[in-house]
Amino acid sequence: MKPPLYIFLLLVVLCSSFINNKKEQPISIHFKTTENQVDRDSIIAYAKKYLGTPYVYAGNDPKKGFDCSGFVSYVFKNYGVTLPRSSGEYKNIGIKLNTEEFKIGDILVFYGYKDKSIIGHLGIICEANGMKSKFIHASSGKAQCVTITSLDTEHYTNRFYKCIDVLTK
Repeated sequence: MKPPLYIFLLLVVLCSSFINNKKEQPISIHFKTTENQVDRDSIIAYAKKYLGTPYVYAGNDPKKGFDCSGFVSYVFKNYGVTLPRSSGEYKNIGIKLNTEEFKIGDILVFYGYKDKSIIGHLGIICEANGMKSKFIHASSGKAQCVTITSLDTEHYTNRFYKCIDVLTK
């Protein structure tokens, strides 16, 4: 059985870099990244794979279900970005953005439903448009699953705390 052509070509490239003693840049293969940053479109495409996954309190497993922070941390972990597992820990992380700076892949941070002194919910912007952005999140509300919601609904506008960029260094 012959190995696939791409394996042969990869071996040729790797071997030629070792044989050739010139000071060449090491070969690097990047998937889903550009300029050492995660490709934001890839994050959203990956997150959308889980639309309809049930909401489960303290959940962080797509086979069982997600809560909001479990979903956010699970999605970003796929891209090598480690984030807190609890929504409350998002109060003091990331680069806080002005509304005109919102980008897809940024994280929306919300106060709790009943207590506006604590952080209670998170989502990932999937369509950036300031306070009219749409975000994907694991909702414990009517949807009871991973869903997409508009930030300009009264329920979320009233609870909005901040939007953070966790991808820019």
